[in-house]
Parts: sequence; C-alpha cells; structure tokens
Amino acid sequence: MRHPKRIEPGPGQESVWDYPRPPAVEPVTARVVVRFGGAVVADTTDAVRVLETSHPPVYYLPMADLDLRPAQGSSMCEFKGRARYFDVVGGDGTVASRAAWNYPTPEPGYESLRDRVAIYPSAMDSCEVGGEVVQSQDGDFYGGWITSDVVGPFKGAPGTLGW
Repeated sequence: MRHPKRIEPGPGQESVWDYPRPPAVEPVTARVVVRFGGAVVADTTDAVRVLETSHPPVYYLPMADLDLRPAQGSSMCEFKGRARYFDVVGGDGTVASRAAWNYPTPEPGYESLRDRVAIYPSAMDSCEVGGEVVQSQDGDFYGGWITSDVVGPFKGAPGTLGW
C-alpha cells in the first residue's frame, strides 16, 4: 500500500515524512507535563523524543518522575529492542493499565531510553509539550504525541499498517 501524500509543513512545522528510519532520538528543551487522576504525575524538562518516519514523536520521560507498577506483557521494536509495560497511577489512585512502556536493555543507539518511559497520551487526562495540550496518535499501539508543529499524515489509523 502506498502512503498518502505528505502534508507540506508550514513555518515552524516539521513533517513526520522527513523523520528518519531507523528512528532518531533527540532531547526536548520544552517543559513536558502529564496529568492523570486529577493531578500532575510528571513535570520535566528532561525528556527526549523518538522520531520515526510517518509517526508523530513519542516522548520519553524519566521513569523516576512517575508512579509506575509493572504490567504484564512485552513487545518488540526492530530498532529499540524489547519493551516492557507499566500501569500508571494517578493522583487520586486511579490506574491506567499498560499506559506506559520502556526499553530496559535498549539496542545500540537507543541507550538514552533505558531509564525513561513513554506514555500513551490517550490514557492520561492530558499531556503537554511547551504548554500545548497534545493530541493522541490514532490506534492503540504507537503512542505518538501530536502538536501543532508536526504534520502528517500519521500512521496508526485503520488502513495505515502498510505505510
């Protein structure tokens, strides 16, 4: 299946179709805030994002910043390695099952993800980058964070698996 036509980025925007494959990891200078269960559960200026062709960025936060519980299951990324999952505990004790993941023994080139965790924004009350509330990537697997400075089209929705 062919991917749809790339949206031309405007000033200050980037196209996910310009992101590399294998993915790149880059530091984030903006403040990242995650709210869940009526409280701020993460607030950091020490995040990184993973950029991969056709995907909105996935943000990884320091694991120590969140209340996490190990969850069942794992998955495999051909680039980053085997992921493990976590439940995220909210400020009111609410639990989001398998809402976060990390790579405890990442492949070479992805070592900076070892002590960081990615969060599905759709499972949280809100996630923000630089004060902007993000939109969730479609689908229930990738976990990308969509901000106004990123254009697609984005992989994840039904019918996009072959992109």
